[in-house]
Amino acid sequence: MGGEADNLASDRNMSETANQIDAASGQRRIEFGGVIYTESAEKAARFIMDCNQNLVPLIFLHDVNGFMVGKEAESSGIIRAGAKMVNAVANSVVPKITVIVGGSFGAGNYAMCGKAYDPRFMFAWPTARFAVMSGDSAAGTLVEIKAKQLEREGQKLSAKELKELRESVLATYEQQSDPRYAAARLWVDAILDPAQTREALIWALEAAALNPDVREFKTGVLQT
Repeated sequence: MGGEADNLASDRNMSETANQIDAASGQRRIEFGGVIYTESAEKAARFIMDCNQNLVPLIFLHDVNGFMVGKEAESSGIIRAGAKMVNAVANSVVPKITVIVGGSFGAGNYAMCGKAYDPRFMFAWPTARFAVMSGDSAAGTLVEIKAKQLEREGQKLSAKELKELRESVLATYEQQSDPRYAAARLWVDAILDPAQTREALIWALEAAALNPDVREFKTGVLQT
């Protein structure tokens, strides 16, 4: 389980890869680390289903910004593939263990078995950050919404006020995406020293093995 599961769940390169072929267009594309592409979601969904059919526990290592967006991603089937991956995770019956090592945002958090998908254990490194979206994205979106709301009321924010509002939102997101904020609310089971990750995973797998009864695995209807 170890090597394959780790490679699947931690499918992030630290640099951009420029020699990938887009399945839909046949053209070369630049891929960014931390993004789930159509092929990645398809592969992950099949791997998750195989693990469930063979009663193999799943370990998810998070460093993900979400699913790829845009015209090319949509034409390649990212919605279908992403839904298949989320379906497989949501219906998994084997023990699921989540470790957030870096960022974990948006739909990527859900697809990689975030808190909403009931992992048996959920750990985080001190470097972890997780939220609906990253602080920068949230700050930009919320500032824009607030500015338009005030404009409809006949008010207009100055550049200084916009900057202050952005910094305020960013500070709030930075605080609430910190793993200590989550741990204080029992959203994660432990904040791990990275050097102790293997030991924690062994302990978690041993604990999961004490409950050998696993219900039948059913995914429902999947589009292929």
